[in-house]
Amino acid sequence: MKEFTLLVAVLMMVALAGTGCKKKEPPPPPMPPQGAPGQPGQPGMPGMPGTPGAPHGGTGAPPVEKKIVVSDDVKGTWKAVKVEVEFKEKKSKKAFTVPLNSEFKVPDSDLMLKVGNFLPHFVMAADQITSGSNNTENPAAQIEVFQGGKEIFHGWLFAKYPAVHPLTHDKYGVALLEGVKK
Repeated sequence: MKEFTLLVAVLMMVALAGTGCKKKEPPPPPMPPQGAPGQPGQPGMPGMPGTPGAPHGGTGAPPVEKKIVVSDDVKGTWKAVKVEVEFKEKKSKKAFTVPLNSEFKVPDSDLMLKVGNFLPHFVMAADQITSGSNNTENPAAQIEVFQGGKEIFHGWLFAKYPAVHPLTHDKYGVALLEGVKK
């Protein structure tokens, strides 16, 4: 009788063990390549969910403005950026060279681009955005896009990571191609 009770107990344990939750967890989202914007260790990326200043999903804390620091070496090396404007309805793209810290009216459109700083090696710390070097490790440009006088984009565009914080618009796309040296 003891053997029968033991056998029943073992079978119940095996049966119960097999009925446990077998739901597979989804794989974690892919991480951006090393040095890419938005990776862990770079909190506060504009537009990232859960960060100060992020629309719908920020921490509840007031937005923290990060100081943009551009060294004299970087300022002395770069004079402009090349951007590509996509005309989605025409299924065409056109590249333009725009001087840093200037405005540019895109021909045959109602777009105006304001280009601010260019950082060849974009790095974000807790309190500042700067360039880690003068090498094009992670080129980024500070850009504002206006359509008919209304701002439709304000942020950083990344040449090597165009899908990070892109301009999303039905008619237009704007991408950073590269920095232009003096």
